[in-house]
Amino acid sequence: MALLRSIGTTLEMIKWEHSIFALPFALTGAMLAAQGWPHPLQLLWIVICMVTARSAAMAFNRWADADLDAENPRTSNRAIPAGLLTRSFVGVFTLVMSALFVLSAAQLNRLTLWLSPVALAILLLYSYTKRFTRWSHIFLGLSLGIAPAAAWIAIRGTLDPRILVLTAAVLFWVAGFDVLYACQDAEHDRRHSLNSIPAAFGIAGAFWVTRCMHAIMLALLLWLVHLFALGVVGLVGIVVVAALLLYEHLIVSPKDLGRLNAAFFTMNGVISVVFFVFVAAALLLHR
Repeated sequence: MALLRSIGTTLEMIKWEHSIFALPFALTGAMLAAQGWPHPLQLLWIVICMVTARSAAMAFNRWADADLDAENPRTSNRAIPAGLLTRSFVGVFTLVMSALFVLSAAQLNRLTLWLSPVALAILLLYSYTKRFTRWSHIFLGLSLGIAPAAAWIAIRGTLDPRILVLTAAVLFWVAGFDVLYACQDAEHDRRHSLNSIPAAFGIAGAFWVTRCMHAIMLALLLWLVHLFALGVVGLVGIVVVAALLLYEHLIVSPKDLGRLNAAFFTMNGVISVVFFVFVAAALLLHR
C-alpha cells in the first residue's frame, strides 16, 4: 500500500496528464510521416514513448530542483520538499521510466533505439539549464519540440528536414509559454541567482519575448502547411491556433498574472489538440 501511495503521489507530482501538451504534436509528426494514420502498433509505442519520456523528465526535474523548490514559497509544498516522497524513490522512478522509454523505442526501429539516449539527455539536461543561462526556456521548448521529429523517425526510420519546421514551431510555442509561467518566480530567481527571461528583462519584457516567440511559431506553422500541402484545412487550423494564442495573451498581463495557470495548462492543451485535429483532417481529406 505504501508503494502504491508513493506511486500515486509521484504521478500527481509530475502531472502525467499534461503529456497532452506534446503528445498531439508527436501524433502530428507521425501522421505527416505516414501521410495518414500509421499502423496502430506504431501509434501505441509512440504514445508509450511519449508518456514514459515525459514522466522521466518531470520526475528528474523534481529530483534535481528539490532544494530550490524548498526555498520557493510557490513550490515548497511539492512532494519532495514537503516530505511526501524521498529523493531516492523519485530517483528510482526516473530510472524505471527511462528504461521503459528505451525499451519502447526499441519496439519501433533501430534508429529510434540508437537515438533514445540522446532524447533522454536533452530531456534531463533542461533541469539544470536555469543554473547557467537565461534561455533555459529554449531548452524546454527543444525537449518538447523533438517529439514530432522523433515520431517521424519512428514511422519512417529516417529524418526528413521538413519535419524540423514543426520541431522549431513547437520549440518557440513551448518556450513562449514557459517564459510567461516563469514570471511568477522572477523575484525569487533574482534573489537566488537563477536565470530566466523574466529575471533578466522584467515581467513586461518577458511578455514581449513571448509575443515574438509565438509570432515565430505561427510563421513556422504557415511554412509547414506549405511544405506538406495541407491546403485550406491546414490554414484554417492555423487561424484557430492564432485565435487561441491571442486569447491566451489577453487573459494575462504583466500587471495581472492571476489567470496564468488557465493560460498555461488549459489553453496550451487545447492548442496542441486543435492543431493535430486540423492536420489530421487535411491529410485524411486529401488521401
